[in-house]
Amino acid sequence: MKISKNNAEHYLWGDNCDGWHLVKNQDLSIIHERMPGNTCEVRHYHLQSRQFFFILSGSAMLEVNGEQVILNQQEGYEVPPLVPHQIFNQTDSEVELLVISQPNSKGDRVLARSNSLHYR
Repeated sequence: MKISKNNAEHYLWGDNCDGWHLVKNQDLSIIHERMPGNTCEVRHYHLQSRQFFFILSGSAMLEVNGEQVILNQQEGYEVPPLVPHQIFNQTDSEVELLVISQPNSKGDRVLARSNSLHYR
């Protein structure tokens, strides 16, 4: 079956951010996400899931284990299991990205102590 944001399962997360499940099974998750300007995700890590963040449009800052990585359009970054991370949209423009998790990260997320990267 052909899948897009128009027919994928949708959910809201964080501060008015959107997610669309493009692939959602036990072994693999592919989510198309939209982050409005000046939003962020909660800092966390995964016990088993490996994640790949790929920016479709805009620019985001991915904090990975205390290191700041700027990701621009058509750039990505892999985050291994057990590594604390958090994504920020520090711009006024929206960001669209793919988050690919293997295996699926549902139920695998653990909140991490803050490394105090606050921008609000």
